[in-house]
Amino acid sequence: MYPEDLRFTKDHEWVRVAGDRGTVGITDYAQKQLGDVVFLELPDAGRALKAGENFGTVESVKAVSELLSPVAGEVVEANAALVKGPEAVNTDPYGAGWMLVVKLAEPAAVAALMDAAAYKAFVESESK
Repeated sequence: MYPEDLRFTKDHEWVRVAGDRGTVGITDYAQKQLGDVVFLELPDAGRALKAGENFGTVESVKAVSELLSPVAGEVVEANAALVKGPEAVNTDPYGAGWMLVVKLAEPAAVAALMDAAAYKAFVESESK
C-alpha cells in the first residue's frame, strides 16, 4: 500500500528520489480522501519550489485541495498527461499519477521525510 522506495509528508505527498531528481505525487490515502479527481493545476518547468510550498491544486468531486511540495528544488517536468487525464491520480497514484519531477536543491533533506512504515503509522493514527 505504501511503496518502500518513497518518502512521505504529513500532507500526504510522496517523493521518489533517483539521483538528483525527485518525482512527486499524492498518496493513495490522499486520493481516497479526495474521491474522483476531475482537474489538476500543475506548475510550469523552471519554477523554483521550497519544501512545503504550494505547487498547484487538485480538484475532485468532493473538494479542491492545495498540493504542497515535499522537497525544495526546480520543476523539471510536470505530468502533462495527468492534466489531460486526471483520473490516473485515483487509479495509479504511485505510477502514472505522478505530478512533478523536481531537480532537488538538497537531496539529503529527503531523509527527514517519513519512510513507508512511519507514514503507515501516521495514517493509522489519523484515521482513529
